[in-house]
Amino acid sequence: MTQSHQHATHPGIVKRLKRADGHLRHVIGMIEEGQPCTDIAVQLQAVEKAVVAAKRALIHDHIDHCLGAGGDSDLTEMKALAKLL
Repeated sequence: MTQSHQHATHPGIVKRLKRADGHLRHVIGMIEEGQPCTDIAVQLQAVEKAVVAAKRALIHDHIDHCLGAGGDSDLTEMKALAKLL
């Protein structure tokens, strides 16, 4: 059984990701409609930035609230997280 792991920032991150999901669906529609590739690429960049911002917020929150005086295990986790930023 997994334990619930909620932080105060999670609802905001979910909201960002849902917005990005809607935006991505719009981009898919643009492709299906044959919109210009340049317009599609601009919209994809916006989606990408939104997802990256959500990921960073999640990782920074995790660092702030979950990593403590765990010694080597925290250092290992911090190195793994740094690769994701």
